[in-house]
Amino acid sequence: MIERSASRLQEAVSRLEVAVDRMFEQTGNPALARQELAAMIEDRANLAEQLDEALAREQELQTLADEASEALGAAISEVQAALGRQGKN
Repeated sequence: MIERSASRLQEAVSRLEVAVDRMFEQTGNPALARQELAAMIEDRANLAEQLDEALAREQELQTLADEASEALGAAISEVQAALGRQGKN
C-alpha cells in the first residue's frame, strides 16, 4: 500500500514537473523576465542620458557654428569693403 502510494505520488510529481515545464515554455521564466526587464529599463535610462548629452553637445556646436558664420560674414564684408576702397583709388 505504501509502495503504491509512493508510486502515485511520484507519477503526480512527474506530471506536475511536465506541466510546469510547459507553462515556462509558454510564459517564460518569470525571474528571467524580470531580469531582462530590469536590463531594458537600465539600457533605456543610459540611452536617454546619452541622448540628452548628444542634444546638449549639438546645441553647443550649433552656437559655435553660428558664431563662426557671423565672424566669417564680418570678415567677408571687411574684405569687400577694402577691395571697394582699393578700386576707387
